[in-house]
Amino acid sequence: MRRGSPFHSRTSALCDSWEWRGWSGYLAASSYSLVPEMEYYAIRHSAGLLDVSPLYKYLINGKDALHLVNKVVTRDASKLAKGQIYYTPWCDERGKTVDDGTLWNFGDGSFRMTSAEPNLKWLQDAGMGLDAEVTDVSEDIGALALQGPSSRAILLEAADGAVQKLKYFRFVQTKFDGIPVQISRTGYTGDLGYEIWVERERAEALWDTVMKLGQGHDITPAGMLALDIARIEAGLILAEVEYMPSRKAVIDAQMYSPLELSLDWTLAANKGPFIGRKALLEEQKRGPARRTVGLQIDWQTVERFYWDMGLPPQPPTEPWREKVPLYSGYRQIGWATSGCWSPLLKRYIAIATVASPYSRPGTRIEIEVAVEWERHRAPATVVERPFFEPERKKA
Repeated sequence: MRRGSPFHSRTSALCDSWEWRGWSGYLAASSYSLVPEMEYYAIRHSAGLLDVSPLYKYLINGKDALHLVNKVVTRDASKLAKGQIYYTPWCDERGKTVDDGTLWNFGDGSFRMTSAEPNLKWLQDAGMGLDAEVTDVSEDIGALALQGPSSRAILLEAADGAVQKLKYFRFVQTKFDGIPVQISRTGYTGDLGYEIWVERERAEALWDTVMKLGQGHDITPAGMLALDIARIEAGLILAEVEYMPSRKAVIDAQMYSPLELSLDWTLAANKGPFIGRKALLEEQKRGPARRTVGLQIDWQTVERFYWDMGLPPQPPTEPWREKVPLYSGYRQIGWATSGCWSPLLKRYIAIATVASPYSRPGTRIEIEVAVEWERHRAPATVVERPFFEPERKKA
């Protein structure tokens, strides 16, 4: 049975649509209003408030805590400074991605890892023989993502000056209107944004304070539909959509290495031994067989398919998550994994897997499009990700 997050008493009272979905055993609002587009626009033009408490959270401490995280993740944790956060994948012995998430350095020898999938057993098994303890603190911590151009202004209403100076992918321990919190400059929207982490017992008070202070900044609770559009615009991958975590995969084709996910920059091959290093070095040498790319779909062609059937053109009203075949001539060369109509960019965009020879930006391919159950092919162009990256994101 799905349960509510630490903020459920507040989110359920605001969810006029009463549309929910499951997320790691929790109830998550798909949208709060009957017009979810307004929640997306809040993220891009003012501030959206999202409950991201269902993320798994693990505390790693002990004399060998650094050794353990460096053994697991592909990035070099020894270079992670106090108060800094890494985005990183971690792999099995075959170099296939087990999951991806964030790694925090508290500076006292302890670390936090967040992930979309349960990883407690994986981390504990990796730490056998080491003086390191892994504790699941997922239930103890609530998390809010405050995302959008007005997010900093809202935080400055009640937090100290450390937030104003906070750099991208850094965090600070502070108080927000007297409530002890950790504030990180992170998020899943590709925009200026922060995440606020709080003890479960203080969660409702934090929600009330953020909403009250955000009233003058057009704050809007936002659900998963708005988040999905934003993360696709940001070109960010999603487990079980862009790739299947290797422990859940049924066949090899469902497994992806970080190189196949185009996460080459996360591979610190020279840091020393870590799980999957040998396989990844061999793959790096020969080159990955496929890559994860961005696609821009020719909307004018799609429009014509609608007109030819006597229908008004209809962009996708919601982001989609399904495998859609991609072609070059008569050959299928991959599949799109998620896509949406970008309200901001006014473009039809998608994230996709393609065979490596077709991964260069500017490559023209075709995507399957169905109009009233009639299948067509529309031109699409491989493009760089992210599709949208404002200067304010890292400024």
